Amino acid sequence: MNEKEIVITPRDRLLMAWESSMEMVRDFETYSKELENESPRLSSVFSEYAEEEGYHAARFRKLLEEL
Repeated sequence: MNEKEIVITPRDRLLMAWESSMEMVRDFETYSKELENESPRLSSVFSEYAEEEGYHAARFRKLLEEL
């Protein structure tokens, strides 16, 4: 193994997944608010996806705490 090689651990992957998931929640919430008046149906879909992604983020966070 090259001593300059960067090794990405399972914890690193989990942390990246948690951060990505939280970012998706923020994005979906923003999209939902932006579309409230223009397209209530799409706003509702993005709101639902934000909630679902929030569950994923919470699960990733719990796994991180357990490591």
